[in-house]
Amino acid sequence: MKLETIVVARRAALLVAACAALGGCMTSTPIWDAHFGEAARTSAQVQIIDPHAGENAPSPQGIDGNSAVSAMDLYDKSFKEPVVSTNPYAIGVSSGTSGATGQ
Repeated sequence: MKLETIVVARRAALLVAACAALGGCMTSTPIWDAHFGEAARTSAQVQIIDPHAGENAPSPQGIDGNSAVSAMDLYDKSFKEPVVSTNPYAIGVSSGTSGATGQ
């Protein structure tokens, strides 16, 4: 082998060993680790309309109790007694009659 090839190979081996030794001592993501979960927390906070809603008077956006109970009963009933389709392949298909009259 040529002397130049041996010198280059030794230098490359020393460089790889130095990088491996120093790489174990340093974290590669100090900034990312400091802000871990920040996007999820911000997204959750943005979705909260009024964090102090329980402390305030009822909002005008509400619904009266009787209507709420009725709505929940109908919602529960929709899962207990689902609508039965006579033909599962006819979803969105017309009955075959058109509004036009034959002439």
